Amino acid sequence: MTQIDPQGRHVLSGAHEEEMGLVVAVRARDLRAFEQLYRRYQPRLARFVGTLVRRPPLVEEVVNDTLMVLWQKAGDFTGASRLSTWLFAIAYRKAVRARSRDEAPVDDAGLAEQPDLDTPDAALAQDRTHRALRLAMASLSADHRAVVDLTYFHEIGYREIAEILGCPVDTVKTRMFHARRHLRRAMAGELADWM
Repeated sequence: MTQIDPQGRHVLSGAHEEEMGLVVAVRARDLRAFEQLYRRYQPRLARFVGTLVRRPPLVEEVVNDTLMVLWQKAGDFTGASRLSTWLFAIAYRKAVRARSRDEAPVDDAGLAEQPDLDTPDAALAQDRTHRALRLAMASLSADHRAVVDLTYFHEIGYREIAEILGCPVDTVKTRMFHARRHLRRAMAGELADWM
């Protein structure tokens, strides 16, 4: 995202500037720059797409297709938004298309799986919260899961989510309102208090 300096000029933030440098290198077919962006975004995109399509082979296909767009069409990225916004928007559209053509039954068992953390107490508390949230999220619609996932797990704001999902900000807010209401009912006890 750009910021404006005291003289009214647009200035890139450090992370955005670094990513723009990598995108410029990808435009020039620099494989190392692409690998850096791939390693940076593959896990985040896989997690997000997994909330939409939830079948591991399809998740992998959508994520790889999304990152191939980065490789093939890096010149289309102008830098008007963050690279993450552009990639999440591509992934969302590809996941929606993949979900519509995928007729296989959904296996929700993998939704509760979370990686272990270093400290046992922190891992237990975070694992318990994430499991409860993932299980409750499984009963939400894909659009509601996308809003919750982008908000809580990727810490993306409503305006950027609206850009990713291609809908008005008010639609994102409405989806979040209904998702939170559902999650409060689904998550019993103290875990519902933070929703």
